[in-house]
Amino acid sequence: MAKDLFLEIGCEEIPAGFVPKAMADLELLIKKEFDSARIEYGEIVTLGTPRRLVLAVKGVAERQPDAELTAMGPAKSHAYDADGNPTKAAQGFARGQGIEVSQLKLVTTEKGEYLAAVKSEIGRETAELLPEILPRLIGNIPFKKSMRWADFDVRFARPIHWIVALFDGKVVPFSFGNIESGSASRGHRFMANTSFPVRDLAHYLEECERHFVIPDPNKRKEIIRAEIDRVAKQAKGNVLPDEALLEQVSYLVEYPSAVHGTFSPDFLVVPREVLITSMREHQRYFSLVDVEGKLLPGFITINNTITEDPQVVVKGNERVLRARLSDARFFFNEDHKVRLESRVESLKSVVYQAKLGTSYEKMERFRELGKRLAQRLNPVVTSQVERAATLCKADLVSGMVGEFPEVQGIMGREYALHDGEEKAVANAIAEHYLPTQAGGELPASDIGAFVSLADKMDTICGCFSVGLIPTGSADPYALRRSALGIINIILDKGYREPLSDFVKASLDLLSAKATRPLAEVQKDVLDFFRGRFVNLMADRFPADAVEAVVSVSFDDLVEAAAKIEALAGFRNRDDFGPLAVAFKRVCNIVKDGVDAPVSAELFQEPAEGELLQALNQVTGKVAGALEKADYLAALTEIATLKPAVDLFFEKVMVMAEDERVRQNRLALLTAIARLFGRLADFSRLSP
Repeated sequence: MAKDLFLEIGCEEIPAGFVPKAMADLELLIKKEFDSARIEYGEIVTLGTPRRLVLAVKGVAERQPDAELTAMGPAKSHAYDADGNPTKAAQGFARGQGIEVSQLKLVTTEKGEYLAAVKSEIGRETAELLPEILPRLIGNIPFKKSMRWADFDVRFARPIHWIVALFDGKVVPFSFGNIESGSASRGHRFMANTSFPVRDLAHYLEECERHFVIPDPNKRKEIIRAEIDRVAKQAKGNVLPDEALLEQVSYLVEYPSAVHGTFSPDFLVVPREVLITSMREHQRYFSLVDVEGKLLPGFITINNTITEDPQVVVKGNERVLRARLSDARFFFNEDHKVRLESRVESLKSVVYQAKLGTSYEKMERFRELGKRLAQRLNPVVTSQVERAATLCKADLVSGMVGEFPEVQGIMGREYALHDGEEKAVANAIAEHYLPTQAGGELPASDIGAFVSLADKMDTICGCFSVGLIPTGSADPYALRRSALGIINIILDKGYREPLSDFVKASLDLLSAKATRPLAEVQKDVLDFFRGRFVNLMADRFPADAVEAVVSVSFDDLVEAAAKIEALAGFRNRDDFGPLAVAFKRVCNIVKDGVDAPVSAELFQEPAEGELLQALNQVTGKVAGALEKADYLAALTEIATLKPAVDLFFEKVMVMAEDERVRQNRLALLTAIARLFGRLADFSRLSP
């Protein structure tokens, strides 16, 4: 009979950003453990707060099933000598498996015959396995940073204070460091700092709420949402929507409650982005706006307790915020005393990267690159692109950005407008940092887009040219994000700029800094972009359709994306399976193809002539559709070749004995494959 598993790890406050990932990792780890142990299980639930991580698994089998396990050993050719005697390889394998050589069996595989050890294993009770599994599970949670405490040889995000481990309501006995598992959890640290017994998940959730803990982050989030809306209405305002902040705050508290505070309207002279950033990033406050979206001099903060005197909390928060906003106003006023243009020269003393030079040198490179983009794609804005690129990094040396790095670009825009720069140029200064995250806002103007593309491409090509290439999860210069930003901007704007030309232009400007051959760097950068583009498209369309198009070409990202979309739509045809099979057969036979004209005089079967005639009729129509970028129409025309292709393969032996006839037939199939190849590599499509 299936039973339920419950695990709670109670500890000191875990950083908010660690909790959601740890919850996801808990689910993955228990699946891996149970799958490896051949333990069947049902629904998995994970919960988390700053002080606890919870795992509940329903329908866990009472025991492992019995199993016959096969361990593969050396190939037969290496296991026995010429006289049929077992070699040291066979003897060593048998010894390692704990059996005699005579007990080994020969197993036939695709690669030939191999020795194998086949052993029967009687399934163990799950309750017997869990004391081994659970401490390993806890120790394997991959926190970004973990720590040891006292002199214990274990690591966790923060010191563990208690562990609840139950299987079918009974304690699973094990230790982790100095903590012994048990059946008692604890309530809120300040509002109910007492222990309480746990029977199962439902009982745990009920007792937690009685002890002022909401373990479910989704429920906490909805409570916070309702609380901030309630308090905002009382303050006669609306909450500025901020889902990311709501998500973060939900992992900072166990029992949320909201209070409203205010700040002096005099601070509203500071740009709203600075005020919002100061409240959001430094204090985790929600901002308030009026019905027109204008920022109000107030905020909402989320407490981890229900306070006896909310005004004490409010005054404390107001005092902290007042100091932050006073700093912001001071830097804002001081920065106005120096023109943004005058700060550009200071970039010469700011090292961007030791091997790539100063921020001023970087600006000079991407300014030239941005001008080239503008001249090719929208010459009218070239001078504005040059001006925006010149000024866009100048706010990095301002007092405001030095104190509040999150407002870089935004302050550049504000200072540019204050100095009388064109509005389009000022907006481009802020836009050139976009997008700042996956799925984030993109530059609205061509000016901002060109500067953003140039800046990001210089970063990528610069790092690759001096060997600073992302490896695994390490990407200190956020090159993956920059590449995705470039791809998304190009797709959003529809820029028909060959990626290879763009990369080459950037590398030409970096030639004096590069420590690697530029041709090698260009190949690596294009491969890097290919990987990001494939991943992006595979999130939207079938992976084989993406690979079929990209394997032919992705230099024009807009064209490649349109072809992928068309091919994905084409796959929805009822007859797609047979079509794919027929066209893949053509591609697989010709492979590299035969570069020769097709001669009708060498035809020996009517089916050859019919296929050539069908090809000639379709070729012009496909060319017309491609010229209009109507890729679905082109694919539809190509599909009309199927009857002639099927008849050809039915009636014609491609690999004829006569060399001239064989080559002529291969040339005909090559012509068809190359017609397909103008859109995709059909050999990569799954029927």
